[in-house]
Amino acid sequence: MADNKRLDTISRVARIFAQAVQDVLQASTNSRVTYAPTMQKVPSISMKPDLGCFVQFNGDYSGLFIMNLSGPAALELYRRSMTYMGMPEDGLANDYTSDDVVNAVGEIINQVIGRARSMVEAEYGLTATNNQPKAITISSAITLSVATMLDRAQCRRISFKTEDNHSFHVEMSLEQTEFIRLFPKEERELSSLQTDVDDLLENRGL
Repeated sequence: MADNKRLDTISRVARIFAQAVQDVLQASTNSRVTYAPTMQKVPSISMKPDLGCFVQFNGDYSGLFIMNLSGPAALELYRRSMTYMGMPEDGLANDYTSDDVVNAVGEIINQVIGRARSMVEAEYGLTATNNQPKAITISSAITLSVATMLDRAQCRRISFKTEDNHSFHVEMSLEQTEFIRLFPKEERELSSLQTDVDDLLENRGL
């Protein structure tokens, strides 16, 4: 993330979330997942057909994260994740509207948001918590927003492809905010390490 300085805060956070999506999906499906080198700035975010999942996060920074999958993309990710865990293919669902598929996608999003929050904390020292992700099958777009953000939210969309070339998208809105470093990340890490050492010595009475 060496070129982060050229991106605004929402774009930097969105890229972290995109990396978290890639990391989690590749690890859970044992397959290749890629995202486009171009991010889109959009006026709002929405859940779209065929399967949408959203999760809200709050804390030092607050926002809303959405993953929109076509039926084929959802089914591919579900079946790959299940077979990678050792489930026999003949026992798996063949319809993206199945509860098994919807629940599997919800669990994937839960892992993604956890991974993304950890990455943001490691990069910026800021923390957030999230509610339980909700995944549903839908036939038409549903626009979502967080009431406390009113019209000040910043929104981004990133396009992905599965190994079988099925497209899906992630969308994110973030409150109007800007991350400004007080000192270099390396200095913060050294300071944190020194604090840990000082606490250890104090606890041992040294």
